Amino acid sequence: MEYLVIGAGPAGLQLGCFLAKAGRRYLILEAGEGPGTFFKTYPRHRTLISNNKKHTGTDDPELNLRMDWNSLLSDDPELVFTRYSDRYFPAADDFVRYLADFTERHRLNVAYGTRAAHITRDGDGFHVTDDQGGTHAAERVIVASGFSKPNVPPVPGIETAELYGEHSTDPRAYVNKRVLVLGKGNSAFETAENLIETAAVIHVAGPHSVKLAWRTHFVGHLRAVNNNFLDTYQLKSQNAILDGEVRHIERQADGRYLATVAFTRADEVTKDIPYDHVIVCTGFRIDASVFGDGCRPELTISDRFPALTPAYESVNVPGLYFAGTLTQSRDFKRGTSGFIHGYRYGVRALHRFLERRYHGVQWPGRALTADPAELAAAVLARVNRSSGLWQQFGTLADMIVLDGRGGGRYLEEVPADAGEPPEAAPGGHFTITLDYGPDHDKTDPFDISVARIRQSDSGRAHEGHYLHPIVRHHRDGSVVAVHHVTENLENEWTSQEVHVEPLRAFFARQTAASTV
Repeated sequence: MEYLVIGAGPAGLQLGCFLAKAGRRYLILEAGEGPGTFFKTYPRHRTLISNNKKHTGTDDPELNLRMDWNSLLSDDPELVFTRYSDRYFPAADDFVRYLADFTERHRLNVAYGTRAAHITRDGDGFHVTDDQGGTHAAERVIVASGFSKPNVPPVPGIETAELYGEHSTDPRAYVNKRVLVLGKGNSAFETAENLIETAAVIHVAGPHSVKLAWRTHFVGHLRAVNNNFLDTYQLKSQNAILDGEVRHIERQADGRYLATVAFTRADEVTKDIPYDHVIVCTGFRIDASVFGDGCRPELTISDRFPALTPAYESVNVPGLYFAGTLTQSRDFKRGTSGFIHGYRYGVRALHRFLERRYHGVQWPGRALTADPAELAAAVLARVNRSSGLWQQFGTLADMIVLDGRGGGRYLEEVPADAGEPPEAAPGGHFTITLDYGPDHDKTDPFDISVARIRQSDSGRAHEGHYLHPIVRHHRDGSVVAVHHVTENLENEWTSQEVHVEPLRAFFARQTAASTV
């Protein structure tokens, strides 16, 4: 077959949908008995923190995807997750039901109860042996299995602690107990939040400062829905956040624990603290043990993720691609490639790379002239509506490629770090992204003393911290000019004076320079 996809989670199903529509020969292997196996267990407390905003004031499906973080991309208007739940933070079980319907409606080719156990590669492609003893041959493999191993830090004694994926979620099991939660991400605070009403003392520990998503704009940092614990700490309710490293965990004869903590804020003062429970909530990592010699992908970021090219291909194993949350090494702790509302567009870009590379299909786009007014209109039409640029801010970019003869093509959602565009651009090219301003995460967005630019001040647009369009002109492998479109409260860049004319003038200058 042409494509073997490993994993029938959101990313695998999304890719399967695109492959099926293109008429490609593919198979999806899934270890579980149905799609979305991960979400049958996680999050442990069964409430998603991905937005499900049903009421947006518009019936434009593209604009609605900006507020809908759970739907997969589909031509079927019935297959939107907002039809499955009214809750802003929906139940995980509703999402599993949605994935089952998505699979059935698109008649995706999935082999359930079939775990990929060993992957090898030879001159003919890949051979994947499953846990039933079957072998599957494919020209290309796309791993969309998500994380299959917990990320356990190398702390002596940590093997005696409880893992996030295995600990009891019944608060009654922690009545009047002292609990240590390792980690400072959403899973850690989700766990701590669940125990506020029953545990006597809860400590959340980690060597790095807590980062809040509303400030950094990275949704993997602590979300407001999980941060009630901060109140219990700062308002003196026995709980605390420990800024430091847990150096050692000792399980004692009576079943309790003694944890050695080295505090960062107290000149490395070390203290032994007793607990009844220690719960490890330090994230996940890829399980690379399924890859055979000559097929093992290079890993990155403490060996937690595969190292990828801008085309989502392994940097050292040709033909081995990755989709979904495993692609977050591309915008680690900055963008949205680790989350459904981001990687659904990454999967679409991956499919376009596959179509172009192996089937000669041109990257989707439309012709236009190099007239500055037409270029400005095309850009503003996209940034005012696109969900892909909105959700994959700074990671995916529209491109305008110029043919050097007064014409060009507008290409949608190419990885911003792709370097050269997916087709020749003898006249240079422009990239268009939505992104936050420089050092936006260092500014408190609720601090009224911080200087703000007026939304009518296009001359200071580059100082804006909030999401706004950025247009870059590339020539001979370098960025030669950058234009920022002034941020707007309603994210509507339609003002002739503030948005349209400055952008038209930028294109006029740059296209004139390109023809000199």
